Amino acid sequence: MRIDSLQLFQFRNYKDITIKFNPEIIVLHGDNGVGKTNILESIYVGTIGKSHRTNDTADMLMFNADESGIVINFEKRETAQKVNLKLYRKGSKDIRLNDTKISQKELIGTLNTVIFCPEDLQLIKGNPSGRRRFLDMEISQTSATYYHQLLQYNRLLQQRNTLLKEYRGKQSIPLEEWDLQLADMAAFIVKKRLESLKKINLLIDLMNRKLTAGQENLTIGYEQNYGDENTIVYTRDEFYQLLQEALPQDRHRLTTSVGPHRDDLRFFSGAMDLKKYGSQGQQRTAVLSLKLSELEFIKSEVGEYPVLLLDDVLSELDELRRSNLLHFIHKRIQTFITTTDIHDFKYMDHVQFIKCKGGTINATNGKP
Repeated sequence: MRIDSLQLFQFRNYKDITIKFNPEIIVLHGDNGVGKTNILESIYVGTIGKSHRTNDTADMLMFNADESGIVINFEKRETAQKVNLKLYRKGSKDIRLNDTKISQKELIGTLNTVIFCPEDLQLIKGNPSGRRRFLDMEISQTSATYYHQLLQYNRLLQQRNTLLKEYRGKQSIPLEEWDLQLADMAAFIVKKRLESLKKINLLIDLMNRKLTAGQENLTIGYEQNYGDENTIVYTRDEFYQLLQEALPQDRHRLTTSVGPHRDDLRFFSGAMDLKKYGSQGQQRTAVLSLKLSELEFIKSEVGEYPVLLLDDVLSELDELRRSNLLHFIHKRIQTFITTTDIHDFKYMDHVQFIKCKGGTINATNGKP
């Protein structure tokens, strides 16, 4: 999979630009604040229909602009395709694939990408919501059914929580219909997560051993704070029963305490919980291994590597990890890298350098 060209119209600080890309490594360089990350963001928006930096579409529009446009020409399984998005300050997005209007739900999985940002280095130490979001988006890029079920589950969950608030203090709450549907969808989501984690664990341990020269292993565990702490709840009947048992607590707290929206991931090196006891170096190696395993997981599911977006992370990694990462992607995966320092790439071949400067770009192949 590769991106051939990108056109931006009134997106962030780019008024009207078109960039053609080579199929391997693209280095976006320049001072801080000149728009390097904006280009990666636009590609990611073309992947899932929304930004990884903001939940407000208006933030992505150029100042005083009422609309913005992103056009991405790419190849998937050697077939040329085009994604065209129009973003509006007011109103819904217009998304088209090969000139046919599609929904945001249908967009996901069309152009596969993996993004690695400095914030991801906090994935192990950060909140459970970030780890759930990582796993959900990875699976969603390879399974439209999973994404649809996840959306349905979240809608039903919101409706159930609304009922808990509306019937506060009353004797009974009509939750039977919601609980049966929630239990069914919860079972599907957890089963799919466990199935995917089984594959990811094989890949992440392999990647971590490569990065540590075989010194450390790495596994991801799935954690639930309800039910029996020694087993994972994953059947419809189990979820339904636990929803009933937790109802008094849910009525008091006015929120649903059972389900995949409360689950978490734990990272282990041997028996050691990396969140609690891992060094910063071990945690960063684990996150890097996770991102590399994400590339391999998507390839195993869709048949080819996704496009990799590296947003200013090389400066956060030590020399050994940088070297291992660049060695892994070189001549294998089309990769977009933002950086203020091009030293690591001066002696690499098949590199395209794009200098960003205040809403303009200058692209060169070979040395800048």
